[in-house]
Amino acid sequence: MSASTLRLLLSLAVLGSGLCAPQTEICKASPGTPSWPSAKAWASLNRTLNGRLLQPVPPGAVCHPDQPTFNSSQCASVAAEWKTYEFHIESPISVMWDKFDNFTCLPEEDAPCSPAGYPAYVVNASTAEHVKIGIDFARKYNVRLNVKNTGHDYLGRSNSPGSLSIWTHHLNTMTYNKGQYKLHGSSRVLQGNSITVGGGSEMYNVYVAADKHNETIVGGGGKTVGIGGYITGGGHSVFAPKYGLAADNVWEMEVVTPGGDIVVANEDQHSDLFWAMRGGGGSTFGVITSVTLKTHPSPRILGLLYGIIADPKESLVYDLITYVLSQTPYLMAQGLSGYNYITRDMAPPLELPGAPDRVAGILGSSVLQNVKSPEAVQDLFKPLNDTIRKRWGDKVQFYVLPTAYDSWLAWFSNNYDTDPAGGSQYLVSRLIDGQALTGSQQKLKSALQATLTPSGTIAAFMVGGKGVHDAKPRGGSNAVNPAWRSAYLHTLTSQSFGPFNKTAEQEAIVTLDSEFQPLRDLTPKSGAYINEAFPFEKNWQTTFWGSNYARLLRIKREVDPSDVFWCSPCVGNERWEVRQDGKLCKK
Repeated sequence: MSASTLRLLLSLAVLGSGLCAPQTEICKASPGTPSWPSAKAWASLNRTLNGRLLQPVPPGAVCHPDQPTFNSSQCASVAAEWKTYEFHIESPISVMWDKFDNFTCLPEEDAPCSPAGYPAYVVNASTAEHVKIGIDFARKYNVRLNVKNTGHDYLGRSNSPGSLSIWTHHLNTMTYNKGQYKLHGSSRVLQGNSITVGGGSEMYNVYVAADKHNETIVGGGGKTVGIGGYITGGGHSVFAPKYGLAADNVWEMEVVTPGGDIVVANEDQHSDLFWAMRGGGGSTFGVITSVTLKTHPSPRILGLLYGIIADPKESLVYDLITYVLSQTPYLMAQGLSGYNYITRDMAPPLELPGAPDRVAGILGSSVLQNVKSPEAVQDLFKPLNDTIRKRWGDKVQFYVLPTAYDSWLAWFSNNYDTDPAGGSQYLVSRLIDGQALTGSQQKLKSALQATLTPSGTIAAFMVGGKGVHDAKPRGGSNAVNPAWRSAYLHTLTSQSFGPFNKTAEQEAIVTLDSEFQPLRDLTPKSGAYINEAFPFEKNWQTTFWGSNYARLLRIKREVDPSDVFWCSPCVGNERWEVRQDGKLCKK
């Protein structure tokens, strides 16, 4: 064998061994690994932030004797407040539902406690520059990035273990703009009133600020919902049937991009980003540091608590529920909006004269705006009541309890969502269009029979309708799920499970998925609302964004080519996965 032949064979052998060698795993830097930034790097970041870098301990640690912050008296206080939204809002790392920090430090002495389920460091941001500095650091060191405001998120996108988290809670400035508003970087002047609020502002505080000018915004039903996450998901509201979704009422926004640029996005500049961040989902395209929202005159509100109910033993129950739901488009066309709850068997939530101990049917908490006549309620429900009496006589009871309020804020202050925080649950939801409601009543009834369990409840929120269907967002369109443009009802249900019980958690996932499949089958061209959704939707790209997903993915790849932002289920997350050891790695 010649020397040249030998060299050739050896070179091929080396090349072949290289081809067979396993590829190096590419993961985000995580605590305790060689790629994690040094203490010196973190100290430098803190100096750059003027001391606004936090390294919080889990708030539940005060209940654990093996933790440095153990304090029995503080433990009692923390345990008592754990079920309140306010407690988790004021924490830079704690979120509303325990599942999403992996139960790593509950305020219970007999539970384990470690910081492993929480962000490692937090940027306590009060300016866009603070947000930029945090994003730049995460991008430079390949650290997993997280964004948290209130932690009010049913998909767990407000918490990423071992991450650098941007806490937007103190981005809460508010400025009312009377009469007109000039877009930044443009000669365009928009007519009408608006309010510019920090991306960390909470719903109730924005309502209060707008109410000082006898105005309101298209906003949510929870006091502590954060504006940034609400807007990026689309934002349903009792005002949506009149004015469109919250995302349809955005005039412009200041955003810090994955590249660390602080930009103002509107219809005339950074228009792709502006389009994507109105409905394309949070923690994906950047961080909203402020947003300008169109305001509307605050209406007088007639609040309605009502029940259309029967004894659960009656065979008419599903026919009754089907009929009432079929009248949703009519009721919403007359101005009714709000929150309905469909039940197969429950105790009445109010003392109703003559009602049985257990009821089935539909219970509602809804509103009418600027009602001019007391007879309006009677006129609204008369066609339903006449049909119900004709079909079922006194086997069905129809209650309506009206209460008048001078303003939207007055109604909201007495009727906001009071569900507790803490605990763990998953949701599943579906947007229901007019065809499903007013078309084949047998198909609707069959879907309800298959979905509504004997002991379960389905929420059916009247937050779609004409205002959403005919919305004209700035720039002509936005990234909101196209399914909203034909939806009347946002339906959802939930199932809770306890900590450290994988069996119960898996059963909740399987149950929710199977229970709502009949509603998916009933509405094959519809989808779901991303902010209140099933985290395990099999076809989530289409379910949450429909035909908008392709454009959203293109924008994601343009503004964030290295995936500085990653969450699940979120646009463009397909290239990464969370491994069993908690690391976020490329597939």
